[in-house]
Amino acid sequence: MSATPENGTGRVRVLLYLRADPTEDGAVAEAYHRISSDLKGTDGLLGNELLRELTDPGAFAVLSEWESAEAFRTWEAGSGHRNTTSPLRRHQDRERPTPFALYRVDAAYR
Repeated sequence: MSATPENGTGRVRVLLYLRADPTEDGAVAEAYHRISSDLKGTDGLLGNELLRELTDPGAFAVLSEWESAEAFRTWEAGSGHRNTTSPLRRHQDRERPTPFALYRVDAAYR
């Protein structure tokens, strides 16, 4: 089995950290699906996933993949960004220093 390294692809991953009140478990998934539907076709967005932490059922993250940091920042600075993502804003994990993190892909094997 061989692996091919990928360096400097320019792609970035964005992790948005979320926390759900136990009484609102379905609210995070509902907001995620609504936002994902609205973001379909967004320039530079390659896809996203809703992740649930296995050891803490109230903790979630949205992992999105972007063609580049520039594509993400362009979308983030756009007028529709805040309105589109507002359904998840109340679920942002406020216990973290920042509610999201931006990661560049330095290397990958496929």
